[in-house]
Amino acid sequence: MKIEIKAPELSESVASGTLLAWRKQEGDSVQRDETLADIETDKVILEIPASASGVLERIAVAEGATVNAGDLLAVLEVSDVEGVVSLEKTPVKQVAAPVPAAGQSEKVEMPAPVAEPSRSPPKSEVLPEKRLPDDGPHKQRLGVQSREGRETRTPMSRLRQRVAERLVAAQQTAAILTTFNEVNMQPVNELRQRYKAEFETRHGIKLGYMSFFVRAVCDALRQFPIVNASIDGEDIVHHDYYDIGIAVSTPRGLVVPILRDAERLSFAEIEKGIADFAARAQTGAISIDELTGGTFSITNGGVFGSLLSTPILNPPQSGILGMHKIQERPVAENGQVVIRPMMYLALSYDHRLIDGRDAVQFLVAVKAALEAPERLLLDV
Repeated sequence: MKIEIKAPELSESVASGTLLAWRKQEGDSVQRDETLADIETDKVILEIPASASGVLERIAVAEGATVNAGDLLAVLEVSDVEGVVSLEKTPVKQVAAPVPAAGQSEKVEMPAPVAEPSRSPPKSEVLPEKRLPDDGPHKQRLGVQSREGRETRTPMSRLRQRVAERLVAAQQTAAILTTFNEVNMQPVNELRQRYKAEFETRHGIKLGYMSFFVRAVCDALRQFPIVNASIDGEDIVHHDYYDIGIAVSTPRGLVVPILRDAERLSFAEIEKGIADFAARAQTGAISIDELTGGTFSITNGGVFGSLLSTPILNPPQSGILGMHKIQERPVAENGQVVIRPMMYLALSYDHRLIDGRDAVQFLVAVKAALEAPERLLLDV
C-alpha cells in the first residue's frame, strides 16, 4: 500500500516554509514516527515524521524548495495498513530555532551546558553546509579572471531573512535612541567572591553576573514603568509584570527566551532559569512559548569582548539594556585616582514613548543598584 506524506499546518501566521533537509533518501527503510524531513519556517523548524513503517518510495520535493500546508512531500510503501496514522493526528515536533526576536546587536553567551548522554542534537543542526556548483548561471561573473572560483553564493535561510526584515522594521518603525553610562563592578565582584562558594553549595549553581543585572533592571523598571510599556497602534500598553528576555548565543544563531515574572525570582532561580535556557538552546529544545513576549531585554556583548555598542530594540518592547566587557580603568574617587573594574552600559529606547529624562534616570537607577548590590537583597 502506498501512502502520501504531506506538509502539515505550519504554524500560526505562517503560510509557507522551506524544505530544509531530507533525513532519509529514496529506497531507505523507515520506522513509524521516525523523522523524514525538516521544514524551516519563519518561526520554527518542523520535523516531519513517518506516519507508518515502510520504505520511502519517492521524494516529491527537493531540498531548498518552498512548501505550503498540504503539499505532497513523499510517498511511502507500507505493508501494515493498520499501523498507518494520519499526520493530522500525529504531533509534528517543533524545534525552536533562532527566531526573529528583532535582532539584538550583541549576544550573551551562557555557561557551556552539560551534554545529555541520552539526547543527540537534531540532525538538521549538524548538516554540512550546502554549496552550489562552481559553474552555472548562479555564479556572479565579475570579469576578473583571478577571482573565479573564489566566491560562493548560498541562499539566505528563511530564518535569517526574517531576522533581517525585523531588524530593518525595528529601525524604520521606532525612534531609537541610545543613552550610555558606566558602572563600577567592584561591589558586585566583592559580593560574588564573598558568597560564591556557599551559594553554589546551597543551590547547585554558580552565582553569575546576570542575576544581579536582572534584579537591577526589575528594580529600575518599578521606578520608571514607562520603560516597561509598549506601543500598540495608538495605545500605550502598561505591563504590571516584568518578563525579561535574555539573549542566548547558539550554534544556529541568537534566541531570546523569556524569564517570566522575573521580579518574583530569587538570585538562584534566575541563575537556574538562564542556565536551563542556555542548555536547551544548544539542542533546540526551547519552545516557541518561551521565546514569545517579553517586556524588556538584556543582551551582553561583553563576553565577546565588546567595549561599547548600541543594541537594537526587540519590538514591541520599548527598551533593551546592553552589557559590555568589564575592564579595569582609572577613575576618580574622593579626589584620588584608583583602578576599578568598570563596565559601560547602553540603554536603547523608543523615543516615541520614552522621554530622554526617563531613559537616563532609568539607566542611572540600574547603575545605582549594581554599585550597592546589597540593596537588591534588602529590597530598599
